[in-house]
Amino acid sequence: MRLKLLDFAKVLRAAGKAGLAGVIALSVALWQPPPAGAQAQQRIQFIRDAETETIIRAYATPIFRVAGLNPDDINVHLINDRTLNAFVAIGQNMFFHTGLLMRTENPGQLIGVIAHETGHIAGGHLARLPEAMRDAWTATVVSLLGAAAAAVAGRGDAAVASVLAGQQIAERSFLRYSRALESSADQAGTTFLDRSQQSAKGFLEFMQILQDQEFAMVERQDPYVRTHPVTRERIDFIQNFVANSRFTNAPLRPEFVEMHKRMRAKLIGYIEPARALTQYRESDTSLEARYARSWAYYRRGDMMRAIPLMDALLKDHPDDPWFAESRGQFTYENGRPRDAIPFYEKAVAKVPANALLRLGLASAQIATEDTVLLKAAIDNLIQAQAREPETAEIHRQLAVAYGRDGQMGMAALSQAEYALLMGQRVAARGFAERAERLLPAGSTYILRAQDIKNAIDPNPPRP
Repeated sequence: MRLKLLDFAKVLRAAGKAGLAGVIALSVALWQPPPAGAQAQQRIQFIRDAETETIIRAYATPIFRVAGLNPDDINVHLINDRTLNAFVAIGQNMFFHTGLLMRTENPGQLIGVIAHETGHIAGGHLARLPEAMRDAWTATVVSLLGAAAAAVAGRGDAAVASVLAGQQIAERSFLRYSRALESSADQAGTTFLDRSQQSAKGFLEFMQILQDQEFAMVERQDPYVRTHPVTRERIDFIQNFVANSRFTNAPLRPEFVEMHKRMRAKLIGYIEPARALTQYRESDTSLEARYARSWAYYRRGDMMRAIPLMDALLKDHPDDPWFAESRGQFTYENGRPRDAIPFYEKAVAKVPANALLRLGLASAQIATEDTVLLKAAIDNLIQAQAREPETAEIHRQLAVAYGRDGQMGMAALSQAEYALLMGQRVAARGFAERAERLLPAGSTYILRAQDIKNAIDPNPPRP
């Protein structure tokens, strides 16, 4: 996992050029005023993890479908923050704090949150916000999505990008307006749970967890409580729904239960390694405990313990793509990219459509500096790019691969794509112009280079 600090203004420009202008989130707590003496700016970190994103999509897809939404149109983003929060933004973007993922005790609780947030999207709540409010928050949320688009997936499994957010937002006026929307989203979310034949008990459990925070001091409350006000009326409605739904006693899907244990273990191991080693003791030989300890030791740089644990998991579950991917990352970041390739290849063979897995494999192939592997690396990156055209690291790695393969025009075009996503306007134009000079006249690649120039400046001055 790598950390990348993004310049706030550059991220804002990159997001605007990516067509994300006009975005507004239903959550403002990410930019709550810092406590006295704290830094004026907060660092927002995005985390990419193929396994976690896949699990969330598995939970969410039935909800999206009964809500009349195309699951492929919903973008899922993970924010590396230990507090509880989840929210949506115009453009069908759904955000989850890792703190919320780690706090939910079972998949039903997280599925309930997903159903509620889907209610906001399906209800068009974002478009109903007052115009002045949308304008006031547009730049802030555009920067957030720009950071997500620029998140560096780099070395396989997970990656982090961060953006400095110094803007403060008038939270109270927003909450007065949003209370009615929260009740509306509850009604829609519980309906979606029923339509997908799932119990709403998990949603009620999560709301009761939040209710306990209602009486806490504001500075001790999780953001979800402040941006999703928990009222007695909301709790009563959900309790009544649970009491009358014919799916209340529908059991959680066993595979979802196991997936949830793994997801929490992995996130705790990575984000809070000390907690993981305390919570998942050596005497605990369950799959999730070994997974948590392996990631915790990896985070501490103790590969002598991390790798044997992951090897044991792979021995017990040789067809598991996420164990193979994790083992590949451990090996790659231990300075042995060639040895990591078989593990990444196994992961890609099991989940060939996952862009992050192909990016991890290609990164290892390129890192070997073996020219024989360049064609395969380029092919993996092209397939990853088709799935995630706004992931900047894919374009950066393509630029490296094309350059080493002698395809200098394509290398320049990939550099232009990367620079555009990172908000480096001058560099993007320069690389696009270089690509125009080097690529075959009339090719679709020339047209793309021209598109990049137009995205930077649609009305350039005439000579």
